[in-house]
Amino acid sequence: MGSSKEESLNLYIALSRASQWVNAHADRDIRRHGLNRTEFGVLELLYHKGSQPIQQIGGKVLMSSGNITYVVDKLEQKQLVCRKASTEDRRLVFAEITDHGKKFIEDVFPKHAEVIEQAVGGLTPEEKKAASDLLKKLGKFAQETFK
Repeated sequence: MGSSKEESLNLYIALSRASQWVNAHADRDIRRHGLNRTEFGVLELLYHKGSQPIQQIGGKVLMSSGNITYVVDKLEQKQLVCRKASTEDRRLVFAEITDHGKKFIEDVFPKHAEVIEQAVGGLTPEEKKAASDLLKKLGKFAQETFK
């Protein structure tokens, strides 16, 4: 049996490689539609959760908030998203999905979900559930101990 440190490093490598390859499948599919992973993530967030303050989007799509303004700009240029000033607080600007953006997600998402399903197809449904539960536990612990 390997040492705890060795097992930790093996887990880290396996986790990184699995993530890299599953993301490669997802990214290739998203690029076919002229978007990158972050743009797609923002669009998906707005579709599923409704309009969001631009300042808070970064924390919800795993990226630095400094880049969010740029991402929203790009989505706005593609007419997938629009900005709306808050009626309560003028300093607050919301990003909102457009009808064109909704149609885009509705057209693209089912096939995208299939691509991901195929990418993780090396596991049985039971293994996917177990892996998901373990990774959530791992992520939660890493987040809580990050000071």
